[in-house]
Amino acid sequence: MFKDESVSITQSIQNVKDIAKVFTEFTKTFTLPASKTNNKIFKHYYNFDITGGFDARTKKDATLELNHLPFKKGKIKLEGVDLQNRKPKSYRITFFGNTVTLKDLLGEDKLNALTSLNSLNETFSSSDIKSALQRNPASNNVVVPIITHTKRLYYDSGDNTHNTGNLYYGSGQKHGLAWNELKYALRVHKIIEAIESRYGITFSTDFFNTSNDVYYDLFMWLHRKKGIVSSGGQLDEYTKLIDGWSTASGDVSEIINSSTIRITFENAVDDFDLVLARSTSTPYDISITRNGTEIYAESGITSTNKNINLFSYVQDDAEYTATLTYTSALSFTNITWELDYTLPFDPSASESYSTGSFIAPADFEFVITEQIPEIKVIDFLTGLFKMFNLTTFVEDDGTIYADDLDSFYANKKSISTAYDISEFVDVNSSQVNVALPYREVSFSYEDTDTFLAATHNQLFNQEWAKTDYSQTDDDGNVVDGSLYGVVAPFGHPKYERLVDIDTESQTDIQWGWSVDDNQESYIGKPLLFYPIYTNPSETISFIDVVNADGSYNTHSAVSGSVNMPSNSVSFSSGTSTANINFKLEKNEYTGDSSFTGTLFENYYSTYITNVFNTKNRITKVKAYLPLRILLNFTLADRFDINGKRYKINSIETNLATGESNIELLNEL
Repeated sequence: MFKDESVSITQSIQNVKDIAKVFTEFTKTFTLPASKTNNKIFKHYYNFDITGGFDARTKKDATLELNHLPFKKGKIKLEGVDLQNRKPKSYRITFFGNTVTLKDLLGEDKLNALTSLNSLNETFSSSDIKSALQRNPASNNVVVPIITHTKRLYYDSGDNTHNTGNLYYGSGQKHGLAWNELKYALRVHKIIEAIESRYGITFSTDFFNTSNDVYYDLFMWLHRKKGIVSSGGQLDEYTKLIDGWSTASGDVSEIINSSTIRITFENAVDDFDLVLARSTSTPYDISITRNGTEIYAESGITSTNKNINLFSYVQDDAEYTATLTYTSALSFTNITWELDYTLPFDPSASESYSTGSFIAPADFEFVITEQIPEIKVIDFLTGLFKMFNLTTFVEDDGTIYADDLDSFYANKKSISTAYDISEFVDVNSSQVNVALPYREVSFSYEDTDTFLAATHNQLFNQEWAKTDYSQTDDDGNVVDGSLYGVVAPFGHPKYERLVDIDTESQTDIQWGWSVDDNQESYIGKPLLFYPIYTNPSETISFIDVVNADGSYNTHSAVSGSVNMPSNSVSFSSGTSTANINFKLEKNEYTGDSSFTGTLFENYYSTYITNVFNTKNRITKVKAYLPLRILLNFTLADRFDINGKRYKINSIETNLATGESNIELLNEL
């Protein structure tokens, strides 16, 4: 580095000025002299005639050091080279903390890029839906909840009208819960595991663990399209994800699971094909995706040997899958991925992966990556972080730490007490400022537009599950400041416990309805919920067969436990008060306000009430911290100054001078 160069790194976990911000660690661009060593590292980047030169399109692993001791791990990005008299003078570099680069790793990918989820695919049929409706979520990662996509459900023991959503069971009465009104739901934890697998990362188990009920019991409803699950509206069409491959690896590609091939060496690939061989000419359609996005589609294929060239879609680290759509069962003698390639200094070669005999049965396969809601991976994670106020950073071993803020402050301190930095503070430069930049902070979901939630909003002039936190001074005046919103990018419906219309008595059945305020089928944002496995006293009428015109044909009785949707972990506050409302609402099942463990109360209240406390201040100091502190402190630690204890709001350290500008919140 140049002697007069200033390199500063800013660290912050939960900044009072931006409560919902998750990824915060970064530095500004700095310059390195074009020395012999640096020219060698950056391979004379200014000379574009060099073959195999430095690739500045991607970030590279790096470590910042203080006095030759490791300080922060992260990545650097070469921004450019400054020339003087046509000779290189300096390289412009930006250092990024590892947490920031997580966003680059995930990029614009959506959840449908998580192809490992397809190992949990189901068959979409009456019998399979009925079975999954009665699966215990304690031991199953895919279940079916009583959430309908279109039909209104009710319970009336005195009504025998056919083709309705009346759940009362009576022999020969063709009304009830139609099997094709339902969809599967997936445990959120499996999505987290799929993210780890897809991107080669590991989250800590501080929060993401199987014993944390408020997280582990959470499911996502697999609702990507309005209305009934289908390949495009035709119930007599079937779909099948081609999944007959065994895991294997070659020089330029690998089969990572039974349905997915990954390109590992793009520059060496000369050709890339999918070949489907069979002896019959039954027509079929095919769709091929790369990282969850369709790149090739063809309809009405009748040839016995079909060769699909995909060379123009070759991309490093990309994952490819193929799905068939057809009207009668298909039989293939072989389906093969074929790649031609040339490695440096080697002759041309090829590698292939074959399924052998492959059958596509006359069943509709519920392919999870085709049915999972449309949301970016980074937005899904950020949404979870916002719901539970999770703190995240990359630890030295590469693990991504994730836990709620209160637990972070309690468990991630480097010492049990505090660092006394009194002697290192510049007494000639300090400030004490107002800590509260807002007059009100609101916590809500992006989508509360399903019928029952929207009705709640209209009746009570209050958004369902939203809470607004504000305070007034001693004279009743609203405190100054701007408005701030923490918004989770999910749908949040209100559920309904049914009443027997005939007897006006309450049933044990709770359900959800995914329609808008016009009672039309509604997609909305991804829906998270808890499936409560409950045995109602009522027998539920289940429609096993729906005619082509939508009328109900045959029905059967469902007795025993079924999965009912809930915003609370349990239907009993004696078991758990935890729920995913931000505001304390009357529980839909019990009708009382005993479920006090809201997201705000459990994960935000300590921090927010301290921020709004009249005694709270932001103290700004300048300090020259010794290496024993700089190299060891965490943002969970406290600093003592002249007998006063503080939390760290943010700290900016100049790596050249050792000077730190520190924002502190007094401990209350």
